[in-house]
Order: sequence, then structure tokens, then C-alpha cells
Amino acid sequence: MYLRETRRTNKDGSVVRYLQLAHNERHPATGSPTAKVLHNFGRADQVDKEALARLVSSISRVLAPEQQAALAPEVTAAAGGEVEVVDSRRMGGAWTLDRVWERLGVGAAIRRAAKGRKLDPETAERVLFALVAQRALEPASKLAATSWVAERVVIENLPGLSDDQAYRGMDFLLAALEDIAAEVFHSVATLLNLDLDIVFVDTTSTYFETERPDELPETAEATADDQVSNPTESGARAFGHSKDFRTDLPQVVIAMAVTRDGVPVKCWTFPGNTADTAIIRTIKDDLAGWNLHRMVWVADRGFASATNRAYLTRGGGHYIHAEKLRHTGAEAAAALARAGRYKEVAGNLRVKEVHVAPGGNGDGDGGVRAQRFVICHNPDQAERDVTVRANLLTHLEGLIDGSDAWTARKRDELLVGSLKGKAGLKRYLRRTPAGLLRIDRAAVKKDAHLDGKWLLRTSDTTLTPQDLAAAYKQLLAVERGWRDMKGHLGLRPVFHHREDRIRAHVQLCWLALLLIRVIENTTGDTWRNIRHELDRLHLVTLATAQGQVAQRTTLTAGQKTILTALDLPEPRRFYDFTTPAA
Repeated sequence: MYLRETRRTNKDGSVVRYLQLAHNERHPATGSPTAKVLHNFGRADQVDKEALARLVSSISRVLAPEQQAALAPEVTAAAGGEVEVVDSRRMGGAWTLDRVWERLGVGAAIRRAAKGRKLDPETAERVLFALVAQRALEPASKLAATSWVAERVVIENLPGLSDDQAYRGMDFLLAALEDIAAEVFHSVATLLNLDLDIVFVDTTSTYFETERPDELPETAEATADDQVSNPTESGARAFGHSKDFRTDLPQVVIAMAVTRDGVPVKCWTFPGNTADTAIIRTIKDDLAGWNLHRMVWVADRGFASATNRAYLTRGGGHYIHAEKLRHTGAEAAAALARAGRYKEVAGNLRVKEVHVAPGGNGDGDGGVRAQRFVICHNPDQAERDVTVRANLLTHLEGLIDGSDAWTARKRDELLVGSLKGKAGLKRYLRRTPAGLLRIDRAAVKKDAHLDGKWLLRTSDTTLTPQDLAAAYKQLLAVERGWRDMKGHLGLRPVFHHREDRIRAHVQLCWLALLLIRVIENTTGDTWRNIRHELDRLHLVTLATAQGQVAQRTTLTAGQKTILTALDLPEPRRFYDFTTPAA
């Protein structure tokens, strides 16, 4: 059945058009299709278009919403009405994050954890997703999230968000974090087939723009690491060693465990004065409950203590960590002094394996009690170290030029004043018995022996030196995670002062980092490029006198490439169709 148009030409040459409702029937004799007129609407220039629109509307009531929406332009044209754009929101980034969120099982884990509590599981899950998506797409405060959800972005099944809902969602996330994190980890590990033999651990700190910590330093208890007890997670702000070089501001310490693919396993938050060597014990015990198999922990120099090494080897675990090249222990010093040939493993990397007995005396009792070290050497880095040291010495020579004529007080001012905190300069300067300032050539020669080197200690006897060097270089994956947290995800500034809300804020950043890292690994592109392309996909709401329809914009070639790489279908074209009667 269709709308048929016929024409008649008058004697004066004018053409008159007629509209008819017809359908085709086969002629009983010839078998050819023949149009059968069911109803004549009359002349096309005199037809009642509003009546036609009502007819189309009444017919559309039996159609699916998508089919109704597809008819909306035709209904509008038939009625002769105007189309108004009443709303336009970004949907590409949030829609993609939502699909990855469900694929990784995060949404399902939250809904299951919410059952039996005094809140709706579906609403709690949607609220937390909105807060995570905000961190990934447009980081801001939780209060700003309310207007962001209501006016700027499309979050499916969440038309609005109040600040109370946001804070209740954060409280719930923190209360159920252990169950949610464990379930998400196992789901992600299974789905992505993650390599969990090696786990990278690192810490950072984030400061707060306030001079007042949560506890006055004068009344705070001593926090020295007793090498035995595990620190408890807390978002308490305290003064400590700042990795952001803001020792004047209170901070919290954040730890993160990451797989070799850069996927964050879990995050922890500790008071700002907690030592790294104590944090690793809490991390190991937390992950021990996840029934992981053989694990090798890769950590930086901050975790290098004999007690921590012994703790990490409990239960068959192993460690790989860097040793300090200067002011190091007897065993590391003996390893660096040991002669031997390097083995080329890459164009810019050479390795040498050394076994040292405890205390640095000999090679150990048949290798059983020996400490295994791997000395890594980068020739390119060695050249850079030579250049940097030459520049430092030139600068230092200029500073002490003519110092023999200075007073003793002025020479003291240089050492404890100008060079205070400049270890790179101060270690090359010595004072003679007469009090004169000279370049310490012995220190220069000793430093030259360390050019382009780094030293690894490990308890694992199965990994080759090449694997050990490559594993440690992959520790950069954690450092990249910190950059993304503090950059793309807006970890700082933290718009909270309660310690529980601070911890919840960190966990939202962790979930956001999990989503964007999986997307980056799958697509092979950076999140900044992906977000920029997906933000071009909008949901536009059109309104006429006959109703309202929400329709997404046409997918670009870049958006199709991203969805194909993620194995996601195209978003449906129409999301809403409302008639005046409805």
C-alpha cells in the first residue's frame, strides 16, 4: 500500500496533481501488476495535510519506537510544521565507557554488592558510573557532576543526579570496596587474560591546598616503621615526604599495583607520613586473599629493605627491585665492583649477572645463600650522564673561582647556603685541611663508574637477566598511570576534607584509570585522542508540534574505527519519540 500521485495536463498546459491511496494487484489474465485505488485524496495543492499527518500518526501507534522515530520527519513535513533543536548533549565518550564498564563486570559487581543494603542497586550503580565517567571525560567536583549529568552528557538510565546521591554512592563504594575490587579483578583478569606473574608496585603523594593537617604534628603519634605491623588505609592528611615537592602542604600517600600491560589492579590510600617500606606489607597481604599464583613483585628503591625482601618471599613469592647506586649496602657495592663481561640484549642495553654472598664477601655457599644481582648498562644514557656531569663541574668551578681569597665564613655560606639541597653539585666539592674549596676528583671518578647503570636485586632464579631488565623497565607503566591520574583524571585538586571521602575519591580515579587503560590497550591509541573523537558524537533532541524525537549524530570514520577496535556495536539511532498525546 502506498501514496500514489497522478497528473493531468490541461489545455492551457498547466499540470494538476492528484493524490490517491493505492495498492498493486495482479491482473487475472495478463499477470501484470495493476494499481487499485482505495481512496482519492483529491488535488495535491488542496489536500488537507493536517488530516494526512493525523492518519500517519494513528498508523504509527502500532509501530515500534524506532520505526515511529523514523517517521517523524515525514509527519512534520506533512503537517508543514517547523523543527526546533531543543537540546544537544555529548554521548560518545559516556556511551563507550558504559559498554566497557559492563563488559569488565564492574556494573554487575556493584549491583551485587548493593543488594541487601538500604539503597537501590540499579541507582547506586548508575550514580557510581556517572562519577567515574566524569573523571575520565571532564574531571570536576562532585557538586559539578550534578549539572554535568543533567545538562551536558547522556548517561543512560540516569536523567539526573543530586549531590546527596553522589556522596551516598561514594560512601557505599568505600563500604563495599573489598567485595567490589576482588570481583572486578577476577572478571578483568579472566576477560583480558592478564599476565599476573609480575605485579608492579609504586607510590605517589597528592597534596591539599590547606596549611592545616588532620592532626597537628605536635600531637601526632610517631609513625616510624617497626618492620612488622601493617599500616591501615586512611585518607588522613599529614605532613610527609612529598613526591610533588610540596613539603609545606599536608598530603596523603597513594599506592597502586599494576600488571605488565599497565592495567591497574587496585589502589590504596594511606596517611601522608606513611613510609613506602611499610605500605608494601599491606599490599601483599591484601592481594594474597585473591588466590593468585606465583608472583614477582617489581618495586623501586623506596621498597628496598632486608625486612621487606624477606616479607615478599613468604609463600613462594619473589621480588625485583632497584638498589641505590650511591650510599648503598655492602652487598650492592660488592656487586657493582665485581668484574665481568656484559651481554648485549638490545641496541641500547647490556646486562651482567653477579652473585654476592650476604655481607658482600665472596659468591656465597655454592650459590645457595647468594644474593642475585643484575647490572644493567645503557650506553646512550652513559653518554648523557657524562655530558650532565661535565656541565655540573663547569658550573661548580665557576662558583668556587677565586674562593681562596674568601673568608672562612663566606666559604661556609656556600656549602650550607647556596649548595644546600643541591646534592648533584655538593657531592663533587671537597674542603682541604686548610679550609679551601676544591673539586673532588675522587668523587668524580667514582661517579663515572656508575654512568648509564642501574642495579637490580632479585630472589627469582628462573628469570633471565634480559627478562629482569625488561620487567623493571616496565615499571614505567605505573609511572604513566600516575601521570594519567594527575592529568587526564584530575586526581588533584581533591574537593573533600573527610578522610573517607578522600579514599573514595581515589577509588573513583582507579576505576576510571582501569576503563581508559583497557580502551587504550585495545585500540592502540591514547585516551586523549579517543576522547576527542568520541566527544563529537552528540544526542540531539528535535521537537515539532507533532512530538519530540532524540536522534544521535551520524558516526564519523574515526568513531567507527574506535567501536570496531573495541568490538562494540553502533549506538542506536533514536532514543526517544514522544507525541503530544503521550
